Amino acid sequence: MTLLVTGGTGFVMSVLAREWLERDAKARVVILDRAGLDAMAERYFAPVRDRLTVVTADICEPTQWEAALDDHDIRYVVHGATVTPISRGSAAEAKRQPEAEDPARIIDVNFMGTVHVLEWLRKRPGFQRLVFVSSGSVYRHHGPDWMGEPLPEDGYVAPLTLYGISKFAAEMVVNRYADLFGLSAASVRLASVYGPMDRVTGSRNFRHVPNRVAHMALAGETVRPNSLEPVGDYVTSTDVADAIIALLLAERLRYRHYNIGSGETSTIGDIIGWAKERAPSLQVEVSPADTANVIQDVSLKDGMWGAYDIARIARDTGWQPRSARQSFHDYMDWIVENENQSEGK
Repeated sequence: MTLLVTGGTGFVMSVLAREWLERDAKARVVILDRAGLDAMAERYFAPVRDRLTVVTADICEPTQWEAALDDHDIRYVVHGATVTPISRGSAAEAKRQPEAEDPARIIDVNFMGTVHVLEWLRKRPGFQRLVFVSSGSVYRHHGPDWMGEPLPEDGYVAPLTLYGISKFAAEMVVNRYADLFGLSAASVRLASVYGPMDRVTGSRNFRHVPNRVAHMALAGETVRPNSLEPVGDYVTSTDVADAIIALLLAERLRYRHYNIGSGETSTIGDIIGWAKERAPSLQVEVSPADTANVIQDVSLKDGMWGAYDIARIARDTGWQPRSARQSFHDYMDWIVENENQSEGK
């Protein structure tokens, strides 16, 4: 089985590509990405490199990649190529508006890049299923209507950023192409993802709270959050990869949109507590926003910022995330075993 993964040299998509290859010794992956494999990706893919093909090209320039992809018997596609212009985490970062730096590129890659993939895909014989990687950024800041309920896929959609707007527009185009051309396709809306292969790339330069706290704890740095109360639905890249593969291989999909998250919220205090279990000497100082090194808005506790309802994907595939605490500890172990191996640190 050959899987095409767009954006596959980056964060979550690289974990997905390797998981696909490790599940079946005969499986193959073709990655389409503007960037080639960096040093971390080369190490990561080394055990399965003989069954991985990397096509280096711009998703917005189909003439650069269509012929190369036509040479492969691609049956499944995960379209994850995206530009992710997010700014949060420290006082300096919170003041930036990265969307303003190149807004047209965000729309071009996130929306028209999806159209280009669909145009190529609809002419492919033997194609079985597409999963489009969307985001919780399509949701509004508040909801659902009943306090304490996780956010469902239906309703509460009101993106405010160019990233969220482009993702939601692309979802709708995926749905329409599926209807017009009889494609089996679904979109996944990811909660806040961290985990293996989470690093700075050309299209993404952002680290969620668990990533930041894990690295600070292991480096012996003091964690200075602006509060211990802010929450997030945090899910690891390994769980996301498992969820997407479950959707690719499901006999039948009953929905067009699926949330992927932990299904619950964790506070910054929770995450710091888990870090202290592995690094007991970790120092924590709740600090004003202008000196904090982990910043979250205390008022954002529901809507896209709260827990995501994952009952839909559980019903259709049986997938369930691992426990939040165990996932965080596993990630700390992965950092120790896999990062900074060849950077001279």
